[in-house]
Amino acid sequence: MDDISEKLQLLFNSFQKVLYEEDDQFLKGMATKNLAGDDVNKYKFWEWTQGVGLYGMWKMFEKTGDRKMLDVLLKYYERQLGIGLPSKNVNTTAPMLTLAFVYEHTKNEEYGRLCKEWAEWLMTGLPKTKEGGFQHMTSDTLNDQELWDDTLFMSVLFLAKCGMIFGKTEWVDEAKYQFLLHIKYLADKKTGLWFHGWTFNGNHNFAEALWGRGNSWATAAIPEFLGMVECEPSVKRFLTEAFRKQVDAIKKFQDPSGMWHTLVDDPTSYVETSATCGFAYGILKGVHEGLIEKEYEEVARKALPAVLSHIDENGVVNQVSYGTAMGRESKQFYKEIEIKSMPYGQAMAILFLLELKAQEI
Repeated sequence: MDDISEKLQLLFNSFQKVLYEEDDQFLKGMATKNLAGDDVNKYKFWEWTQGVGLYGMWKMFEKTGDRKMLDVLLKYYERQLGIGLPSKNVNTTAPMLTLAFVYEHTKNEEYGRLCKEWAEWLMTGLPKTKEGGFQHMTSDTLNDQELWDDTLFMSVLFLAKCGMIFGKTEWVDEAKYQFLLHIKYLADKKTGLWFHGWTFNGNHNFAEALWGRGNSWATAAIPEFLGMVECEPSVKRFLTEAFRKQVDAIKKFQDPSGMWHTLVDDPTSYVETSATCGFAYGILKGVHEGLIEKEYEEVARKALPAVLSHIDENGVVNQVSYGTAMGRESKQFYKEIEIKSMPYGQAMAILFLLELKAQEI
């Protein structure tokens, strides 16, 4: 446990540096592909990459009560509000999840107003696919009629949290529906793992890639959601069974090192830290929420030595795959994504280590 505490401190110390690192590749693309046409500077540090990172920092504050961690978040939001927020899409909604928790804690009226505005936009402004799915529109791509597994973590959890905070049952119901719809089209019936995406334009799962980090968004999001929202027994049962089937598949495909591959079912693809941490966190969270039996803990614990080895002396999480678009034609696309330290890599390691420590309490 001392090793875990030491690594968590390193992760906290490095967080602000990673949080404010410019993503030159993303910004270069936005120079010509910005869908909204607004100021690209607003996106520099307000995207899904930061959003997931902020959630890890919130969880660290929630578990420890250390005011320094809350101060990091407050400083971040005040800075970004001063710059101005970017246009709304699935990925720019990601930082709003933590803001909802911060609002609940601080009762800052401006934070609450923004949360209501963005939640209402998800309901009425975000383009929808057939059957009313949240179309995975990003800052640079419309992704017409496409469902991605990323969406649940990036936007649907936020909508659910706001529904609970503000007593909006229609928001909570919509979040439930989005989980059910995404399972319908993304869960692979053969393995229990999830495909990265689905398109209603052709009715297929693109390259049928069982992508690691994409799967881990689902592994983490389902127990997060069920811990956040009181679901009717039928919905909880459906989500739990989908979660259990996925976890059983995750267990089957775990590498001897304890990690998982960036294509979960392809041992020739590289092992990847953010997916590994997401799987391990989701499994532990699932045990905590009573969704799966305690013996599944061992699957998560097996990942610990390798994950710790990928956190360097500066607190930077290595062996993390860069932000990944849809592999539309070939699974090889995923195997060629570069390795790069990113805020979400930090966050997913924080979530895993925090949940592991909670198991010891």
